[in-house]
Amino acid sequence: MSMKWNDTPHKNPLARARGLGAAHSGVTHWWHQRITAVSNLGLMGWLIWTVTQMPVWTYDTFTVWLAHPVNAVLMILTILSTFYHAVLGTQVVVEDYVHNEGFKIVKLAAIRLAFIAAGVAGIFSILKIAFA
Repeated sequence: MSMKWNDTPHKNPLARARGLGAAHSGVTHWWHQRITAVSNLGLMGWLIWTVTQMPVWTYDTFTVWLAHPVNAVLMILTILSTFYHAVLGTQVVVEDYVHNEGFKIVKLAAIRLAFIAAGVAGIFSILKIAFA
């Protein structure tokens, strides 16, 4: 067993491990997850309330509803918040359960690209309907 310059034989294992902890870079990730979770609660509450208040859901009523600027903006915010929250959550799962570093990097990049593509497609669809 090799010891570092500051290790002494009488130190307990916890004292020796204190310097090996997290670099505190996960705090930002943690806060982003919490902020998007709270925003998702509000946005999903609005979406559920709106859906239940619509008397009839046809293509025409939906496009008129989505063409309203407030609804279009809130739908775009819903997509951004939900997809960003999903990226953060799946990133944690991959980091925790994928142990091959090369595959982990590829998987994280693929997840981000897939969510970005889906988000862009959703936002494009909203804008196309809103400005049509």
